[in-house]
Amino acid sequence: MKTQVIMKRVLFESEISQQSKTGFFSSNDLVKAGNKWRIINDLSPINLQEWLRLEKTKEFITELESQFKQKVKIAGRGRNASTWVHPFLFIDLALYISPKLKVEVYSWLYDELMKYRNHSGDSYKKMAGALWVNCTNKSKFSELIKAVANDIKLACHVKDWQTANENQLKLRDRIHENIALLCDVLKNNDDAVRIAILKTIDIKA
Repeated sequence: MKTQVIMKRVLFESEISQQSKTGFFSSNDLVKAGNKWRIINDLSPINLQEWLRLEKTKEFITELESQFKQKVKIAGRGRNASTWVHPFLFIDLALYISPKLKVEVYSWLYDELMKYRNHSGDSYKKMAGALWVNCTNKSKFSELIKAVANDIKLACHVKDWQTANENQLKLRDRIHENIALLCDVLKNNDDAVRIAILKTIDIKA
């Protein structure tokens, strides 16, 4: 899936934004979450720009860019725009804020949320294509696909896909795949969607 989507991760009850395509995190969100934690623990807040000006931070950025052959820090445009950073740089910032934050960030890097978010995006295209082929009234297709998407969201018990967990994304992906398969067999979109959801949920249970 090539479209950039901003995912929301939770850290110390604060939302951290991550780009699905690049995997870069919002350093501003991390500082906000980290400072909340520091204040609660009677520590003074840190400043993102001060960290970026540190000589060791500059040296680390240079080394990362040399290794990965790409920019590892991208400043957004606008007054309240985020500065997006490579996961390795994100870990370094987490360590600067607190060793406890570093442990949390490491767990993020090893989970598969981004992989399943992107995979589900690809399976959605496959499902949509299969539904389109069987659709007898193409002018009503946009309404159909919205209804199907809503049915899947309800089946996965999700309010907002940007905050969905890994298991919910896996389930959505399986439903997409099963709908696409059943469309080839049943040639009836309503039946394909209904049976695919029921069977996928039943197998999960």
